[in-house]
Amino acid sequence: MTYKRYTVTAALPYANGPIHIGHLAGCYLPADIYVRYLRLKGEDVLFICGSDEHGVPITIKAKKEGITPQQVVDKYHEIMGGAFREFGVSFDIFSRTSSKTHHETASGFFKTLYDKGVFKEEVTEQYFDEKANQFLADRYIIGTCPKCGNENAYGDQCEKCGSSLNPTDLINPRSTLSGEKPVLKKTKNWFLPLDKMQPEIEAYIDSHKEWKPNVFGQCKSWLNSGLQPRAMTRDLDWGVKVPIEGAEGKVLYVWFDAPIGYISATKEYLSPAGRAGEGLWELYWKDKETKLVHFIGKDNIVFHCIIFPAMLMAEGSYILPDNVPANEFLNLEGDKISTSRNWAVWLHEYLIDFKDKQDTLRYTLCANAPETKDNDFTWKDFQAKNNNELVAILGNFINRTLVLTHKYYNGKVPDAMEYTKNDILLLEEISKFPERIASSIEHYRFREALAELMNLARAGNKYLADNEPWILIKTDEKRVQTIMNISLQIVANLTVLMEPFLPFTSKKLGAMLNLNPGLKWKDAARTDLLLVRHQINPASLLFDKIEEEAITAQVQKLADSKKMNETANKTIEPSKPETSFDDFNKMDIRIGTILEAERVPKTDKLLKLLIDTGIDKRIIVSGIAAYYKPEDIIGQQVSILVNLAPRKIKGIESKGMILMAENSAGELGFIMPNKPSMNNGDRIK
Repeated sequence: MTYKRYTVTAALPYANGPIHIGHLAGCYLPADIYVRYLRLKGEDVLFICGSDEHGVPITIKAKKEGITPQQVVDKYHEIMGGAFREFGVSFDIFSRTSSKTHHETASGFFKTLYDKGVFKEEVTEQYFDEKANQFLADRYIIGTCPKCGNENAYGDQCEKCGSSLNPTDLINPRSTLSGEKPVLKKTKNWFLPLDKMQPEIEAYIDSHKEWKPNVFGQCKSWLNSGLQPRAMTRDLDWGVKVPIEGAEGKVLYVWFDAPIGYISATKEYLSPAGRAGEGLWELYWKDKETKLVHFIGKDNIVFHCIIFPAMLMAEGSYILPDNVPANEFLNLEGDKISTSRNWAVWLHEYLIDFKDKQDTLRYTLCANAPETKDNDFTWKDFQAKNNNELVAILGNFINRTLVLTHKYYNGKVPDAMEYTKNDILLLEEISKFPERIASSIEHYRFREALAELMNLARAGNKYLADNEPWILIKTDEKRVQTIMNISLQIVANLTVLMEPFLPFTSKKLGAMLNLNPGLKWKDAARTDLLLVRHQINPASLLFDKIEEEAITAQVQKLADSKKMNETANKTIEPSKPETSFDDFNKMDIRIGTILEAERVPKTDKLLKLLIDTGIDKRIIVSGIAAYYKPEDIIGQQVSILVNLAPRKIKGIESKGMILMAENSAGELGFIMPNKPSMNNGDRIK
């Protein structure tokens, strides 16, 4: 189907923290690539996003920082918006759900459904924290996931297995406010009857078998399990107030409220005070010739594919999403990205550490996009993508072409004198790249599209290397003119085609080529973008190498972050039951020196030690092989419990125990005083 316009949304990020690379790879970068491509095609497209400012994570963050929820969202809305702009994510508007327009739109939407009799009013039992004296929203409850056993699953979702949950599904639930076990207490809420709407929802999902397998499969799994009514209101004081009588102290459920943020942001962008008139926004949400596409992460699939479409169906006048291309998760250095553990690469920090290298990160994240399965970001791969691909392939070809043009022709495009058979084949191949890349983008295969872009750069590199104009210039100047003309046309084609992926590089290269900034996607199929005698500007490097020191610093930064987080979250074991001095005095703890050390065969943890206790020389078997090499601890003084009853370990009689300290990471260390010096046999009292 041909569409008159496109409405493209990217998931509203929670305004309780900055943006990290997992967010970018999940939805914001692919959405931006898609929108930039559509604009280059000349399509009418709106790119909508904004901060989600009513989620429970906001109130949790406010309590943690000792400030108001409004102060939290104001802070992070500004940080996120600024980082997105600097990274080149080209939203038409980055709005916020705390705006007046949004409150009015969300309230009005709820009231429309209420007046139509869509909601089912029910009194149910919900968890209540007696110590905090309040009902607990889903994210204020954690417990054990009944499906995968994760002990820190939230009341609405398990982030480990991705299952959507209800708070009462959790095993051993506890309140995040007080740590206490919550009790069930009756409260009234309004439910969206998804069970009754299932046939309509199922027909909608089945009409989109072209969706990505992970999206379609998750939707079918939900439907096969049978949809259940879901409460669209919550007992909270932060959010959009429920606009009906008898709903005092209640706000709209965040997943009712948040997706309406796309609609309210569109209204805000197209308001009378902005660039159009009242009602124009409806073309982007209610006209059947508009294509609606939601870019999200996989944890939001059910909300965008089932709950939000159900809301739109119930209202009756809106179009439904045509596609919801959700990505899987991006991990970091082999570990799951975690905001709470500070295991992340934060966008605003990256933009400081790697100034003017937005496109390097865009390239790496797109090349490693978790489109069909979880993928991993590593700093070494980031360095390799920059140095071995952007610098050595794309940058190298472009720089050689422009430098030679200035050297041989004072920066003027030479005339192609005569084409060889291989020249003609290459020119034909060049003209096919826009269609190939477009097909990949339109099917949401952005990694494939980027690979095709680089294939064009590789073709240019190979063409230069095969023809060696720097050698041929001495014997056949006319042939060199043709070679350089073709190479320059490839550079011009690359300038247009790279814009969705590498917009900063495209702009810089366009300025070097003195290229018409109004070129469209279809122009990239031409092989005469640069006319003969066209003057290009001086060349400069598009990319430079990233040195080892910069990468080492980032790896160390992550290591330091993990260590600080472990320290901050360290739980101190409570003291053991009280004991008497007489009982303690029964333990004979002495200083000893390790004389010999060797691994116990067929074990990973055990060392066999010969220790001089000052009383005697004895064998002790100790489980410290994971932390100490035998050759490194000979001569080491240790603390030993010498009057522990002997026991056999792996057939070896062990007479005593070395005393060790254990940190929060489970690592063991020797316990020894620094001063004064101690002799074997000295007692520890």
